[in-house]
Amino acid sequence: MIIDILAGAVRGGTSIMYAGLGETVSERAGVVNLGTEGAMLVGALGGYAVTAGTGDPWIGVLGGALAGALLSLVHAVLVVSRGANQFASGLTLYFLALGVTALFGAGFVSRQINAFATVPVPVLSEIPGVGPVLFDHDPLVYVAYVAAPLVWWVLYRTRVGLLVRTAGERPQALQVHGYSVTAVRYGATVVGGALAGVAGSHLSIAYTNSWFENMVAGRGFIAVALVIFAMWNPLRIMAGAYLFGAALSLASVLQTAGVAVNQFALNLVPFVLTLAVLAVLGRRTLQAAPDELLRVFDSSRAA
Repeated sequence: MIIDILAGAVRGGTSIMYAGLGETVSERAGVVNLGTEGAMLVGALGGYAVTAGTGDPWIGVLGGALAGALLSLVHAVLVVSRGANQFASGLTLYFLALGVTALFGAGFVSRQINAFATVPVPVLSEIPGVGPVLFDHDPLVYVAYVAAPLVWWVLYRTRVGLLVRTAGERPQALQVHGYSVTAVRYGATVVGGALAGVAGSHLSIAYTNSWFENMVAGRGFIAVALVIFAMWNPLRIMAGAYLFGAALSLASVLQTAGVAVNQFALNLVPFVLTLAVLAVLGRRTLQAAPDELLRVFDSSRAA
């Protein structure tokens, strides 16, 4: 049972990790996107629809990433160019995504697709304990193993990452050196949305192999919270995502084992865990927040 829960943590946490990494990139540039849940939704439908049309799940992932990027581009226009409230914009786009996916996704509810299959890694998947947990998954899980360190490397070891972090810490310094703060924030927000779209694609064409209305079920909001108590560190995002993945997999594992536990109570576990961690950490995590992000929080509190 423990191995099943840990393996489920990896599978279930992968979509949260992709979304959390995307939100980290966006927030490092000073833009909060509560529409991450919506970007995951359109990514899930986009990935499923493109896979259904092409028969290739990898092209489906690209379709999901594009859908998430486009929705986040709208967010960037509203908050970066027009100065709209970031929290209000993100929530509005989430409800927009909820309605759009319900409308256009109805025809895909019972449609079969060529989804990602589980691909055990030779030799490694046969290691007792470790193999089933880490090396017996779909390809997007393996890509996620590389994605978190890669995002960390880009943010902290490249010029692009320096520009993104400067946009969130000292935007005036970018302007002094001739860089456009607007362009950097647009890019970070769109990339964040694309990663959230990949997260949604993983849900529909690798995790559940199906599409149904509101299938993201709060994972995007968990990802946004995860970014805060991971202190905007991509490597901590990876660990936190698997923690919440374990909470998500708990219900199915216990049901399979025949344990009589209320399913609805178990479904609350990830969200109770989110609230508990936020309550324990409190304001301490905000000390690691980019300066521009603190201004967003302060302005919303004042409003």
